[in-house]
Amino acid sequence: MIINETLGNISEYPSMEKEIDYLDLEWFETTKRIQRKKTRGGKDIAIKFLREGQRLREGDILYQDEGKLIIVNVLETEAIVMKPASMLEMGTVCYEIGNKHIPLFIQNDQVLLPFEMPMYRWLEASGFAPELQNVKLLNLLKSNVEPHGHGSLGSTLFTKILKMAAPKDE
Repeated sequence: MIINETLGNISEYPSMEKEIDYLDLEWFETTKRIQRKKTRGGKDIAIKFLREGQRLREGDILYQDEGKLIIVNVLETEAIVMKPASMLEMGTVCYEIGNKHIPLFIQNDQVLLPFEMPMYRWLEASGFAPELQNVKLLNLLKSNVEPHGHGSLGSTLFTKILKMAAPKDE
C-alpha cells in the first residue's frame, strides 16, 4: 500500500468505531519522506510524500475503509527533559541546544531533546536541571534543517568530539 498523504488525524474524529492498526515510528522517522514499514498487524506500508515539509504526527490516519484505520503511533524514547524556570533560561537553553544542531522539542512548557550522554553532562555542568525520561517526542521545533537519523544521533561532529572528551566510565 502506497501512502502519499494523510487523511486527517484521529483527534478530529474521536468517536470512530473501527478496528485500529498502528504504524509504530521512531521520532526521527516522522520526517522521512520515503520509507517502507509494517504495521503492528503486518500490513506493508510504503510512504512516499511528494511535497517538501510533509511530516507524520501522532494519530495521523494513513488508511481508512469501512471497518479499519491505520494510524501513526510515535514510540517513546529516552529523552532529556528540562523545565526552564524563566524566559531567559528558556531562550538560553534553546539557543545552546540549537547551536549544536540537535533536534529540539517543546511540549507542556518543557524543552525535550533525544538523549545523548555528552549533552546531558554539558547541560548539568552549565547549571540546567536536565532529567532523563522515556517520552514521546511529538512537537518538533521547526527549523530550516530537518533531523535525520541513521540509527542514532551519533553522527554529528559535535557529538563525536564530546564523546572523545567524555570520561570513559560508562
